[in-house]
Amino acid sequence: MKLEQYQIIHSNKLIAEFMGLETATFIPSGHLNYYHREFDSGTWYEVHELSYNLSWDWLMPVIEEIDHSQIETVKGIEDALATRVIGDVYKAVLEFIINKYKN
Repeated sequence: MKLEQYQIIHSNKLIAEFMGLETATFIPSGHLNYYHREFDSGTWYEVHELSYNLSWDWLMPVIEEIDHSQIETVKGIEDALATRVIGDVYKAVLEFIINKYKN
């Protein structure tokens, strides 16, 4: 696995933990899975299948969760959203979450 892939997987896992996704380990694989809600239902995903870095459908609920948890808007995320580039928004979300865990 390339370093970049590893970083994306680790970052997506961090976002999933921030979002409080339910987890379960399924037999026989023994891999940890995350339950991602999609509309009225949801699906179990292995960590390498989490798609916060690729899909607005995955990333926007994270932004909404951050928005609901803050008294004021998060400038870095707001600026990134203005670019309309998912990679910029993904990085801003990660920066927010990492800084939140530091404090």
